Amino acid sequence: MSDLETKLKVDEVKESKGINAFVLLFCVIIIAAILSYILPSGQYERTEVDGRTIINPDSFQFVDPNPIGFLDIFNSIHTGMVEGSGIIFFVFIIGGAFGILAATGALDSFISVLSHRLAKREKLIIPVLMLFFAAGGSLMGMAEETLVYIGILVPLAIALGFDAITGLAIVSLGASVGFTAAVMNPFTVGVAQGIAELPTFSGIAFRLILFVVLYAVAVIYIYRYAGKVKDNPSIGFYGNYKQGNKDALLNVNTKMETRHKWVLIIFLLNFVVLIFGVIKYGWYITEIAGLFLLFGIIIGLVGKLSSSDIAENFIKGAGNIISGALVIGVAHAILVLFNSANLTDTILYYAAQAIDSIPPTLTAVGMFIFQLCLNFLVPSGSGQAALTMPIMAPLADLVGVTRQTAVLAYQFGDGMSNIFFPTVGFFMAGLALAGIPWGRWIKWVFPFFLIQITIGIMALIIAQVIQYGPF
Repeated sequence: MSDLETKLKVDEVKESKGINAFVLLFCVIIIAAILSYILPSGQYERTEVDGRTIINPDSFQFVDPNPIGFLDIFNSIHTGMVEGSGIIFFVFIIGGAFGILAATGALDSFISVLSHRLAKREKLIIPVLMLFFAAGGSLMGMAEETLVYIGILVPLAIALGFDAITGLAIVSLGASVGFTAAVMNPFTVGVAQGIAELPTFSGIAFRLILFVVLYAVAVIYIYRYAGKVKDNPSIGFYGNYKQGNKDALLNVNTKMETRHKWVLIIFLLNFVVLIFGVIKYGWYITEIAGLFLLFGIIIGLVGKLSSSDIAENFIKGAGNIISGALVIGVAHAILVLFNSANLTDTILYYAAQAIDSIPPTLTAVGMFIFQLCLNFLVPSGSGQAALTMPIMAPLADLVGVTRQTAVLAYQFGDGMSNIFFPTVGFFMAGLALAGIPWGRWIKWVFPFFLIQITIGIMALIIAQVIQYGPF
């Protein structure tokens, strides 16, 4: 399949539609308005401690109701957009910077060269390429961007004696475990920690350990399956592709341009500076957005893009994530209604009462299961953070769970389901591109999904025991 055919196919499968997140969220807005006439209004007293807002758990009291009017339902959308503007524009700027990076062709060149150089080393291709995608998922929230690489990796895997599932898994599972560990993912952990008033990218050491564990398990899982297919090709599944000619791959002459190498070096330098700024100077989303914008421009210039190309690809990159960014605003609208009707604290009060019956070490696990189920309806990572963390962060305070652990429960629930739920658009597009039916994929990936959930539960119990923080 040529690069042009691959891109056309990607555009085609991207148009496939599932459950629309905006429709679901608007239904939740309607439900929130109805609840304002049913649930009693209540309030906790709040105080500022070390720069964050803390609830006094013994201060809850019921107050006079303030039901939502008909026009308030629609007004809340604009108010939610305004209140969520800081995070929305942060996401736009990061997306724009990644759009500039993509336009340089450096990532495409790197993965193409790496793929062909590993064609003689089948045993290395799975861990090496998966590490690239895992790093992409963990550092830049790589998700939709993986679609183009499926057209490269699936035929490569088949030519090396594996099958379409192996090729898709290298891309999808690689990006998924990185996205789940979210070492420095600005779209998930960055957004969630900001809402929870945690220092940006704090708790990174624990997430690095999780990254290594999840990555290793994914590599072993795929490696064992790929070995079975290589020994017995009849058990493999080849989707839209036919078994290829390995010799043809080995004869392809690929070479990275010097500008591509410098672009990748500068891209990695961006994260070095980011870590230094966050640790040394306590940078928050404004400074991080500014840093990505600066390095995006530098990357564009080094990648030999004109000033117009840099601007156009920044807009294109921001446009690619406009749906996810707007979901944040609509999710904020739900919170606007809950706060206006004084229902947020009522929900916290009853949730805390319910969770009190759960053993403390399993409280965070309950949060994880809730986030996992919610991701079926709201598959946007940043949108789910905007929807749930304003409630989960204070709830964590009430039930004795650290806010950092609550963020961990959110990122697990969001990330692990991205290779499973049919409501995840880019995942379903990837299956269509590889020609793998959802049912066939689920049969193959389900054991790994359960393994991930087990690891997540164990990690959350450990986080609860060690009081994973800083708070």
